[in-house]
Amino acid sequence: MLTKSVDLVKDAHEEMEQAMEECDPYSGLLNDYEEDNSNNHSVEEGDILGSPNNQDLYWSEEDQELIIPCLALVRASKACLKKIRISVAENGKKDQVAQLDDIVDISDEISPSVDDLALSMYPPVCHLTVRISSAKLVSVLKKALEITKASHVTPQPEDSWIPLLINAIDHCMNRIKELTQNELEL
Repeated sequence: MLTKSVDLVKDAHEEMEQAMEECDPYSGLLNDYEEDNSNNHSVEEGDILGSPNNQDLYWSEEDQELIIPCLALVRASKACLKKIRISVAENGKKDQVAQLDDIVDISDEISPSVDDLALSMYPPVCHLTVRISSAKLVSVLKKALEITKASHVTPQPEDSWIPLLINAIDHCMNRIKELTQNELEL
């Protein structure tokens, strides 16, 4: 179960990084749209209901700056899931099923939250939506880490990797808040 979640988050992270590197958030998807509508030569692209206009296709400089801490937050999500999976594999006890179930249940919420954040980052980007999606992901991650920390799979919680990940998550969220503050003031 946890391996599947790690793989899903890893895939989302790779797709986001690839789109960022290529500066093409839709990575060829629009070519299909253009080919499908190539017979409509007399209709301008902007005149077709639902067709994207240029500002809908690309990230602004502000968007690109915001994506950096969002990608870091997704990387932290991947690290959380990997560390949780390793802790469960190494320290999980079959007689502690309720705790293991709690860890798996909250961990299953991470991938959908990563997907929500990833979707919010596609143009046109609404910075407020990115902030809300990030906050939701942070909440899920912290809950997963707290449940893991309180369980039997983390024998020495004070010396563990958990505080480091919480600090990384907080750092990412603080940066996202800084970059989206103007949206709240409008």
